[in-house]
Amino acid sequence: MNVRRRLIPTAALASATVLGLTALTACSTSAADDKDGKLDVVASFYPMQYLAEQIGGGHVSVTTLTEAGQEPHDLDVSAKQRGELEESDVALYLKGLQPAVDDAIDQSGIETKVDAASLTSEKKHGNEVGGHADEHAEGEEEGHEGHGHEHSHEGADPHIWLDPVKYAEVAEGVGKALQKADPDNAATYEKNTAKLVKKLNGLDKSFEDGLKNTRNKVFITTHAAFGYLAERYGLTEEAISGLDPEGEPSAKRVKDLQKMAKADGVTTVFYETLVSDKTAKTLAKDAGLKTDVLDPVEGITDDSKGEDYIQVMESNLKALQKALGAK
Repeated sequence: MNVRRRLIPTAALASATVLGLTALTACSTSAADDKDGKLDVVASFYPMQYLAEQIGGGHVSVTTLTEAGQEPHDLDVSAKQRGELEESDVALYLKGLQPAVDDAIDQSGIETKVDAASLTSEKKHGNEVGGHADEHAEGEEEGHEGHGHEHSHEGADPHIWLDPVKYAEVAEGVGKALQKADPDNAATYEKNTAKLVKKLNGLDKSFEDGLKNTRNKVFITTHAAFGYLAERYGLTEEAISGLDPEGEPSAKRVKDLQKMAKADGVTTVFYETLVSDKTAKTLAKDAGLKTDVLDPVEGITDDSKGEDYIQVMESNLKALQKALGAK
């Protein structure tokens, strides 16, 4: 099921050249030349900020629309932030994750708009979120409404950065976008992109090796953020809520998860740092399970188990290994 693939497919590289970037003004100088010598990049939230900082290095000035500790899904864009967007050279965002950001960027006059979702493939994980747990309850509640996991059909899952392979594809595209926006420093952006992709390659290998032999393959999370990661490494994510981290599960959904946990030998219910852990802890208590943090890396705070994307993902790997009984 888990087939190794080259990290950057040629199709992804080809798509990176047609990012849908608006044409840069025809002049021989870089976009960075008109300010403090740095390319001004506005990132929508932390995973985009991390890419901009890692690839841009000292040649970029990065601001983020989502403050540390703020849940990104329901962000409102202030008038001040809209002004920052208008003044920036590049906007780096993930279409579909933050509707207010999508609108603000669409309405802005910014020249280079980089949508991370266009740099890799997205998909729905509806069958993986909810279906497995319901199998254990089949036939017991004929005629039930079954709305407990309908949120999972909201649309394509935007959490592409939690799969290191997909995140690396996005990094390649972002690197090309920065090279185009600031050709004077293109060589540095290319070098930094290669360095970041190598790191993400290493992270992918750590996850693949670390999750290859586990006692079980099913894990429970607060919301459906880890579908790509689960698929990449041959696991099954069961989310209490759907793609919406604030969604409330039905009583039936909770009951189904309790039965599934018992049948599959699940030991742990994972919660995250930026949303309430109440539902996860209640489910764990009622089912006699442990709780632990599985961080969707939507922001870095003092509570994060690591100082950047790579460190927090390594912490996630350890938590999954422990919960799944890695051998």
